Amino acid sequence: MRILLVGAGGTLGSAVRKAFTERGHEVVGVGRTGGDLICDVTDTAAVARMYAQVGPLDAVTVAAGDAVFRPLADMAADDFVATFRGKALGQLELVRQGVRHVAATGSFTLVSGILTEEPIVAGSAASAANGAVEAFVRAAAIELPPQRINAVSPTVLEESLPAYGPFFTGMQSVPAARAATAYVRSVEGAQTGQVYQVHC
Repeated sequence: MRILLVGAGGTLGSAVRKAFTERGHEVVGVGRTGGDLICDVTDTAAVARMYAQVGPLDAVTVAAGDAVFRPLADMAADDFVATFRGKALGQLELVRQGVRHVAATGSFTLVSGILTEEPIVAGSAASAANGAVEAFVRAAAIELPPQRINAVSPTVLEESLPAYGPFFTGMQSVPAARAATAYVRSVEGAQTGQVYQVHC
């Protein structure tokens, strides 16, 4: 398969890329500042240019998303806007435009996260954006067939504990390679409208 991977250079994205390439797939990595293609997926015009450049695809996968972590009392309106743009709206736009560039039996795999079910202090914006992604996946799944769409919802990654561990006190972490297996399941499997939780 020919797979577009947004966030290929990140911790999760690197593991996902490795998992796909080891299984013989061609991966086209996308990043904001580096990769096979450079694209800010929060920019609608940039997404259109990226799809025009990349050519036919069998799958679009996302392993990145920006969110603002700040106590609710300190959140500004722009913090919520930035989080929805960085974590939810960019992914939705990849699907909206991507339906014309992905094979008829191809798939989309988005990313949410554990904060949908297990909220933390300072994570209200991320929880809300994750919930929006998961709701979209379930709604889009009834309109996209024969194309498929799923989401992967990982907990904090072991490799990310130095940076994010204090936010996830007492929560079980998983290695990035474990989370990557959910992407393989989504792309190579047959299900649609699913949220694959990788929480332990």
